[in-house]
Amino acid sequence: MTRVWKWNRPVTVREVLEDLQQERSIAYTTVMTVLDNLHQKGWVRREAEGRAYRYEAVSTRAAYAAALMNDAWSQSDNPAAALVAFFGMMSDEQRQALQDAVRIVQGPDSRERREEREGREAPQEENPGSVADTRGR
Repeated sequence: MTRVWKWNRPVTVREVLEDLQQERSIAYTTVMTVLDNLHQKGWVRREAEGRAYRYEAVSTRAAYAAALMNDAWSQSDNPAAALVAFFGMMSDEQRQALQDAVRIVQGPDSRERREEREGREAPQEENPGSVADTRGR
């Protein structure tokens, strides 16, 4: 999968084989079997091209990693403790990336949007002289 994700385009068994052979000796049939197994598992799709297939990733590497983390987390009998343990294993850079990701997912107005979806009005800041105070409260 690393090679398929790296190229981010449909690849043939031959292309993957030639790339892998730069690092180690590997048989064509081994690469073909692995790509076929990935296809059967639904990780890649393939399209016939002459007598060969072109294989393409079904999802991104990031989506795959997220699915693995979600699966592992959902199997925990104490999800909060699992998250605490996981966060404890993170480097400072990983924790910063997590904080950045949370900010992206929440967005700048996430609290207001969530309350609107739940049918409540977001509480206004109590600030004398603000526009909120001129609405007749």
